[in-house]
Amino acid sequence: MPAEDINTQAWTVYGQRQLSRSHMPPIPEQLSWAPWEGVGPGAEVLGDIAGRRVLDIGSGAGHHAVYLAQAHGARVTGIELSPTQHERAASTHADVPGVEFVQADLVDHLAEAEPFDAAYAIGTLAFIDPHRSLPALRDGLRPGAPLILSLLHTDLHDRGPSTAVAPREQMILLRDDPPLATQMWVLTPQLWEDLLTEYGFHVEAIDLLRHPDHSAPVVQQLIRARRLAARPARLSSRPRSAQPPVPHAAVGVGAILLGEQGILLGRHRRGTIELPGGAVEAGESFEAAAVRELREETGLIARLDDVKPLGTLVDHAGGVLRVTVGALVHAWQGQPTTQPDESVGDWAWYPLDQLPDGLFVCSAQILTAWRPGLPIDHSPAHFTPFAYRTPHSTSPTDGLA
Repeated sequence: MPAEDINTQAWTVYGQRQLSRSHMPPIPEQLSWAPWEGVGPGAEVLGDIAGRRVLDIGSGAGHHAVYLAQAHGARVTGIELSPTQHERAASTHADVPGVEFVQADLVDHLAEAEPFDAAYAIGTLAFIDPHRSLPALRDGLRPGAPLILSLLHTDLHDRGPSTAVAPREQMILLRDDPPLATQMWVLTPQLWEDLLTEYGFHVEAIDLLRHPDHSAPVVQQLIRARRLAARPARLSSRPRSAQPPVPHAAVGVGAILLGEQGILLGRHRRGTIELPGGAVEAGESFEAAAVRELREETGLIARLDDVKPLGTLVDHAGGVLRVTVGALVHAWQGQPTTQPDESVGDWAWYPLDQLPDGLFVCSAQILTAWRPGLPIDHSPAHFTPFAYRTPHSTSPTDGLA
């Protein structure tokens, strides 16, 4: 069964269960983009919506739409594919001024409706293929209209986002009923930004919303985007050959963590001493690769905002072009420990003036690109620093204060 059909079926069952127990969520006192109140911004991220046409994507029980109409004077259309979810909203809030509820496919509805002044989705857009929903939203929004998306980033099982635009199974967990299986597009922030950019949006900010006590693993992404005023001209391109190329390059990332006791290094089972790091996966940013490798190899947790790629190191070995990116990690949580089934462990901190012999050549290249004065011998590599436009960024050779 196609992923979106699975989702429609699951939400129809969910809505029927809620109808049978006559459960309706209360109208909120403010708009919340995460499952926890008081985390993140409110409705102000939508801008001034008084008298404007606003689309609630996957409106469910309709309580968010009613709040925006009553508290902010918006004219809200709630679009919902599940017939039982639509019934919950329409049967309870049908007489609320400024609100209408439509049972329809999002893409089909946008193809017929007048363009909206704003649109938002609280946890719902991840149930629709972004290659289907985003172009429809681009065409269904006025130029300059905000699109605000709350999306799952890390689930209850501490499983983070995917680097591939493909759905995966996620369970809807219910207090008194069996869980419902769905198919969700749980993607990295960089991948969402790439998709939105591809389909005519400018991404203004992406924030990660965490539980107030920081103990729960669930993390939400809050994406603030805006429909571009004019779609840029598109040029044709030649498709790739159907024949796979001969592998000839490898791309990796190494993470520099400088603590009070020095640099974090581990021992590979082949005997070399290395920075945390590894291969960059398809569709993954250098920051995301550093965060993932750090978690997988050491158990340390860092945020994307805490990672600053320094530049590319390019050399050639064994007939393979090797591109290595060093990245400074400014902050992290936890203590480094050897992880099961990982090839590098025995993590320890080494003062910069007491670095060990036997450094892995890629780690050595990263460290001397970061601090050229370090007395480390290694094969040469061409280093190209990244240029940063933000005023607070430092040059790749400054290191940490």
